[in-house]
Amino acid sequence: MRRKNLKTWLITENRGGLMDIYEIINQARKEGRKKLLEHEVYAILQKFELPVPKFGLATTPEEAADIASKIGFPVVLKIVSPDIIHKSDVGGVILDIKSTDEALDAFNKIRKNVSERAPKARVAGILIQEMVPQGLEVIVGGTRDPTFGPVVMFGLGGIFVEVIRDVSFKVVPVTEYDAEQMLKEIKAGKILDGYRNMPPRDKKALVDIILKTSKLLDTVDEIQDVDLNPIMSYEVGRGAKIADARIILR
Repeated sequence: MRRKNLKTWLITENRGGLMDIYEIINQARKEGRKKLLEHEVYAILQKFELPVPKFGLATTPEEAADIASKIGFPVVLKIVSPDIIHKSDVGGVILDIKSTDEALDAFNKIRKNVSERAPKARVAGILIQEMVPQGLEVIVGGTRDPTFGPVVMFGLGGIFVEVIRDVSFKVVPVTEYDAEQMLKEIKAGKILDGYRNMPPRDKKALVDIILKTSKLLDTVDEIQDVDLNPIMSYEVGRGAKIADARIILR
């Protein structure tokens, strides 16, 4: 039976872990935001055991260095602001940080860049994130269709999803069989089986991500869109990891 809203369901069912999700969503609503900030997105995805990178939000250089040290190098530093869409355009992203000293310097550099190029932007902090190793880029996404309700999508990720548009859709709730079929339905699906010098990908890990994304949409009615892109898909036995993610509220 469809829940009237997430808050009522959480209170009624006493789902402690998911209450944190409601608090994140409620805070975004209070601030007039439909798009969640990156650390908020990762926190929600973690609740559904999706493979997000290690991360932390820093508001001081010392915090940044401490978080980076705990995550382990290399890391990425990214500005977190509801007013900045393209972080790189304002110097808000620095990659491949390999020491605490570099983390301190990168924090200060990003803060200086943003203050000069986007002085009116609200800044929540700077995200310190594990630098995800390169793999085959795929995408898992979801939206609420006005006719079919929540649907999940799978396809090649990165720039390919926009250029090639080779994707598969299924209506939520998605079964394991559905998810396996999604991997086969895209035209480039054979790449997942290995092609020339590319080894086969860990399909079980991708199926697991699709199923958990379906569960996320089926559980949290307040989510309109979720976009996990790119997901780095690795060789069989090495799994997959989300490198970037976005959630838009209804």
